[in-house]
Amino acid sequence: MPRKIVHIVGTGTIGEPLIGLLSDFRDKLGIDEVTFHKNTPLTTDRAKVKALLKRGARLATLEDRFDGFNAIGLRPEFTTEEAIERARVVIDCTPSGVGHQNKTQYYENYKHNTLGFIAQGSEFGFGKMYARGINDEVLDTKSDQYIQVVSCNTHNLCAIIKTLAIEDEPENNLISGRFVMIRRSNDVSQSSSFVPSPQVGKHEDQIYGTHHARDAALLFKTVGLDLNLFSSAMKVNTQYMHSLHFHLKINNPTTLQKVLAKLDGNKRIATTDKRDACQVFSFGRDQGHFGRILNHTVVAVPSLHVSSDGKDITGFCFTPQDGNSLMSSISAAMWFLYPHSYESKIQCLLPLFFDEV
Repeated sequence: MPRKIVHIVGTGTIGEPLIGLLSDFRDKLGIDEVTFHKNTPLTTDRAKVKALLKRGARLATLEDRFDGFNAIGLRPEFTTEEAIERARVVIDCTPSGVGHQNKTQYYENYKHNTLGFIAQGSEFGFGKMYARGINDEVLDTKSDQYIQVVSCNTHNLCAIIKTLAIEDEPENNLISGRFVMIRRSNDVSQSSSFVPSPQVGKHEDQIYGTHHARDAALLFKTVGLDLNLFSSAMKVNTQYMHSLHFHLKINNPTTLQKVLAKLDGNKRIATTDKRDACQVFSFGRDQGHFGRILNHTVVAVPSLHVSSDGKDITGFCFTPQDGNSLMSSISAAMWFLYPHSYESKIQCLLPLFFDEV
């Protein structure tokens, strides 16, 4: 039986914590080995790579980069193609557009001996769209070898829609969903692309506004739902967390108490009495694995409002910094490795989720 090796391509804001998570929980998840690809030998990244190697992960790079890595005290064990060929699952965590390039240049050549390839939210069209707990039931071992984990903000949006307007409700309960994504400028680990002041986004999609509502609508279409969604986006000059303002118009009247009960009943949603992103971010830094909150969203309870007729639900919530994408990436990888038992395998990560922040 082939060894269950998971290979991660990229060591950025998703790649690094994903390598660490899989390495730390390797035995409980039933993974034999974790390997990762680093493209460029940089002394500024040396400490990070050493820390990942210390956790048990094994380094791969392009063949012509071996000397560069050896020169800075890092020893690659596999070339790029060797690592992909050995892996049963490959998770691509590269910057926007690179995943598609890798699919064409590398992944298509190893379809015969690899169970599956996973890319992140920026790689629209890479494969079947997926978010843990939203559309697991449509994954098909016969047809799905490529999966695109949707963006962290799309996870947030979908979790709010499913929990408050769809689950345990009539199929036509959601009349419309309107969302404003208030995005952080960049990650705290990044020193470029910071904006000096609030910057409004474009509505580039005629139907859905921004890609967040489009991706959510397409995700729900995989389970047979055609939803009326629209989103806007803007960046603000902070590095803490994305925030989401949501307004759901529904047919079946509800109350604030029922809304709170639904949020409390979803283990992938955390609630908080905090209203400041810095405080929620700080909780994740102090209590989360690699500083991440793996929940799909953190709902600010003081912001919740239900209209007098019970048909409008409004509120704010915070998007954990890529934590939900990490969880869906692990879930998809485990589905490829253990399609009939992945649900039980990933329960070892349950202690990393929070009911309250």
